[in-house]
Amino acid sequence: METVRRDDHIFLDGTRVIGAEKGLARVMEQVELVAGMETPVLLMGETGVGKGLIASVIHNSSARKNGSFVNVNCGAIPETLVDSELFGHERGSFTGAVIRKQGRFERANRGTIFLDEIGELSLSVQVRLLHVLQSHKIERLGGTGVLSLDIRVISATHRNLDAMVSAGTFRKDLWFRLNVFPIHIPPLRQRKSDIPDLAGYFIRKKACQLNLPKPSEIGEKGIRQLNDYHWPGNIREFENIIERAMICCGNRQPLDFSGLIPGNGMIVHPVCDANGPDSFLSLEQATRLHIRRAMVTAKGKINGPGGAAQLLNIHPNTLRKRMDRLGIRYGKNVKTSYKSNSAEGESLVPVSPIP
Repeated sequence: METVRRDDHIFLDGTRVIGAEKGLARVMEQVELVAGMETPVLLMGETGVGKGLIASVIHNSSARKNGSFVNVNCGAIPETLVDSELFGHERGSFTGAVIRKQGRFERANRGTIFLDEIGELSLSVQVRLLHVLQSHKIERLGGTGVLSLDIRVISATHRNLDAMVSAGTFRKDLWFRLNVFPIHIPPLRQRKSDIPDLAGYFIRKKACQLNLPKPSEIGEKGIRQLNDYHWPGNIREFENIIERAMICCGNRQPLDFSGLIPGNGMIVHPVCDANGPDSFLSLEQATRLHIRRAMVTAKGKINGPGGAAQLLNIHPNTLRKRMDRLGIRYGKNVKTSYKSNSAEGESLVPVSPIP
């Protein structure tokens, strides 16, 4: 196993943290200060900035690096299963519990647990989580014994937990427990000095994934195009744009992002109809297709972080009115229709949805 070298921020797997010497320099300084301690860390920043990456750096730079690093997406666990997922259960403790199951906390014993999207937990779950963080002890569902834990907690959120505490939707005592050493990770628009290095990294990565004979090239024009955009989706959106450009440009070098990068609330895709490469869709057809693409990326969601309205930089009510005018369906009953990138027979450019 490779030794962690903190001077150049190498992970155990040999991956360098891009931006450690530039846009993330302040973040990495804070990581250096706290990594070797047992102090709880709260990572804050917009969706897609790389909070999980920084959490893994802290773990791999600590004395717990040989222990487990257990990632928990708090917003992805149904509330009815939270206790079982986090704390485990004994066989027969409820219908369907046919075997004993270790919870995430137990699996992270002598290692690190990363509680991502901590702001998504309900108040009732926050109470049980606070008890575990204070006592470092858990009980499996249906169990009679108490298990002691040797565990470090790193949490993360894109929400304003201070405001949630004021609003009564997040417990103040849990907030104090988590917010011992906060680290704010800046969005990509505030660290554009990292864009050339990020572009080179993702081009090499996608060349392997797409089975290309050699990585694409990117020139000054391409870097300028990437710099001119504000990147609301941060690193995730950046990665998808690089992949999209590599698919659309094919063997053409260097990469050109014209028509692929969103601008002024509208993505202009080089979509054509079936009559030939020089025949374009009408403006209404292109608008309709573009909105459907945003809905695919947002998995049918309009409001909130990662919703189609945010992706399009438009008010949700304005988006709904435009969708009504264009005859685009939305709502809970039609979300499944956005699982595919197909737009009812219209010609599509391959798009990789934002996770």
